[in-house]
Amino acid sequence: MFHNFYRSFLFSVLVLGFTACDQSSHSVEESKRYQFEKLFDIAYTPDTETGANGWFTDAGSWMGFTIPEKKEWVNGFCGPFSLDMNRRQWLAKSAVTVGFAGFGNDLFISDSTNYYPGEIYLSAHSANGRISQTLHFIDASNALLTIGTDENKALMFTGDQWCDEMEIKTNRNFVTARHPSGEIVLLTFGPDILVQESGNNYKAVGNGSNKETQVVISFFTSDKELAAGLQKSMNILNDQHICLLENEKRWNGYLTKVLRADMDPEYDRIAVKSVVTLISNWRTHRGGLLHEGVVPSHAVGYFVGFWAWDSWRFSAALAKFNPELAKNNIRAMFDYQLPDGMIVDCIYTDPSENNGRDSKPPLVCWAVDEIFTNTNDTAFVREMFPQLMAYYNWWYLKRDHNRNGKCEYGSTDGTLEAAAWESGMDNAIRFDDARMLKNNPFEDAWSMDQESIDLNAFLALESRLLKKFANMLDIPFEGADYSDKVADYFFDKNNRFFFDRRLADGKFIKEYGCEAYAPLWTKVATPDQVAQMLPLLEDTTKFSTYIPFPTVAADNPKYNPKGYWRGPIWLDQTYFAIRGLRNYGYSKKADEYTLQVFDRLQGLKDDAPIHENYDTHSGERLKAPHFSWSAAHLLMLYDDYGKVFNE
Repeated sequence: MFHNFYRSFLFSVLVLGFTACDQSSHSVEESKRYQFEKLFDIAYTPDTETGANGWFTDAGSWMGFTIPEKKEWVNGFCGPFSLDMNRRQWLAKSAVTVGFAGFGNDLFISDSTNYYPGEIYLSAHSANGRISQTLHFIDASNALLTIGTDENKALMFTGDQWCDEMEIKTNRNFVTARHPSGEIVLLTFGPDILVQESGNNYKAVGNGSNKETQVVISFFTSDKELAAGLQKSMNILNDQHICLLENEKRWNGYLTKVLRADMDPEYDRIAVKSVVTLISNWRTHRGGLLHEGVVPSHAVGYFVGFWAWDSWRFSAALAKFNPELAKNNIRAMFDYQLPDGMIVDCIYTDPSENNGRDSKPPLVCWAVDEIFTNTNDTAFVREMFPQLMAYYNWWYLKRDHNRNGKCEYGSTDGTLEAAAWESGMDNAIRFDDARMLKNNPFEDAWSMDQESIDLNAFLALESRLLKKFANMLDIPFEGADYSDKVADYFFDKNNRFFFDRRLADGKFIKEYGCEAYAPLWTKVATPDQVAQMLPLLEDTTKFSTYIPFPTVAADNPKYNPKGYWRGPIWLDQTYFAIRGLRNYGYSKKADEYTLQVFDRLQGLKDDAPIHENYDTHSGERLKAPHFSWSAAHLLMLYDDYGKVFNE
């Protein structure tokens, strides 16, 4: 009840504030975020037995927060937490806790908590009254905490358990908490709040005249950033209603662009969770990351960087609702393009950690084309075209061992490990017997001794799109084109399936796997080949499993339902198969398989995070939570559902 009242009150204030400051504005669109509640369970109080399973973060910020656990209640959002791969640490148990002034250790009991798109909420009560709190990110550096109460009592604020290395200082209405790493938390209070140091902490007390109070929580990585950000935090307090309205408009924009009027609400929820997952993994430029982009998962430290084929997928999904982020996500990877055209595997805030031993499958022209389709931005296509062309040509220069126009996955250091990474399918069964070959005369070019169907199908799509871009820009296409040779070369007529081929003798590597979905998705396969494959794809012992289209056929003796790329469901591959069927006129089947995914993945309709991969036979969540590429492909499945495509 209190939450509904407070929510309505806050939105009314936003509308009034906006109207007062901009009389020329059009009507304010009704908020969509409150149609989607309890999206994710991120309850975690630092220092308890269970580990955090994700953070609330937004707008590219490198700080995150959790909602306190009821059994270990703190009357404030927990954090901030530093989200960098090299600096994953709680900077405070709670930088801002709230109580009533003059009542000592007032015991608060949780009433309700919630996670909406772009907002977290909590409400708690003590013997002295009820307090509610909401948190919204205004930009990458600043989050606005709004506190409301139904009592005419002064509020008191203090930090709870700053990490040991933090040094806390106050100056007027600012609290500065410094870490030796250079990271700084700044708290900005309004002029009606009295702020004082209290040991290595602070205490701030209001005058009791306001039922609503705001605090800006800011996060910086240097004194230079702090100096530039001080004025911004004060401006946010002064223009709090406008800032909150902009947050509301931003999230309404995301949801309006993504949601369909003809879908069931339970599937709308999946789409919204996917959007929130992608946005929560958004990071602004920092250190060696020269442009903003999206990390695979903020919840897992080793995934806090930008990967090449991950980025292409994220940008393809973001193109519809945040195209500027999609563009910068691509630019970030091309910031490190090598002189020969290679795009390295992954990049980090610390460039010494970048992995240049391998690249990743070429899907970037697809992402650029999705951006163009949604924006008509020919300037971006023109900007990227020379770099896209150089990357495309690099594959034929340094990954075509026998110069027959069919490329192989490989590495710069000659290791099979890095070559498997280049495929993106690290431990795939099809690579079990692979060997490495030197691609003379280059010192940094090695190939596996097998040509891969998925790689060459992707290159065929890249070629088709590069020709489209060249024609659009009136620029010549100066590259090899073997796209018309891929389908027949890799299709085994006897076994009615696409396989990799061994370089030495041209024999098919007869492992039935997800790489065969790529020629359907890229429209490289002929209709007759797809028709021949269909009985295998529909076989419930192979590919038409409980969750459809695993990474290898489920009857393979080496199949392992928890074996990373040796059995589990990866939603990008499931998407390639389903969209591939749709491409060839099998729309009804594609819809049926889409609903199997939506209805059977554990926790997808509830408050569980979207995971890296899933068990084929149960839908059990596996590996990393809050996983961006799973979210990206769920959005694509949602957008495709019910549509009919012709080849």
